[in-house]
Amino acid sequence: MKNKTWNPYLAGALVGILLVLSVIVAGKYLGASTTFARAASVIEKSVGIDYSQFEYFTTKKGKYGPGSLPNWQLMYVIGIAIGAFAAARFSGTFKAETVPPMWKKKFGSSRIKRGVVAFTGGALGLIGARLAGGCPTGHGLSGLSQLSVSGFIALACFAIGAVITAKLLYRDRRG
Repeated sequence: MKNKTWNPYLAGALVGILLVLSVIVAGKYLGASTTFARAASVIEKSVGIDYSQFEYFTTKKGKYGPGSLPNWQLMYVIGIAIGAFAAARFSGTFKAETVPPMWKKKFGSSRIKRGVVAFTGGALGLIGARLAGGCPTGHGLSGLSQLSVSGFIALACFAIGAVITAKLLYRDRRG
């Protein structure tokens, strides 16, 4: 059977090249979490919530408000989704599944339960990323490429948090 995974060294090198090109071409470091906060302001505005009551969306001359989209970061986030889909399709590993086998084995086959947990985990992760001033992409890739101490600390905390979460969720409770 053919190995359908990417070589991690090649993938890392390609991401590094992307980061360098992003800085050279656009003058921007990679990051994704701010796009979701900006999207929240767009959603709030569209449903009639006065986003201006939240200081976060009005700071820095509306940098995070609805008028800040579309921008390069939104295109980056869309590119991540398109790239992941294309890589899975071209490798022959793409399959649509609402409940991954690992989750099903541990927690059952309820799509609703899986959806609620995934949404909650995503929301908590996003809140944490905003409190940290950026996501693993921003701190991990961009911060480390600048040899930023905060990047090293944040990335270490993200990794430790991921390991602890995985151990808590998927530990064997039999013994």
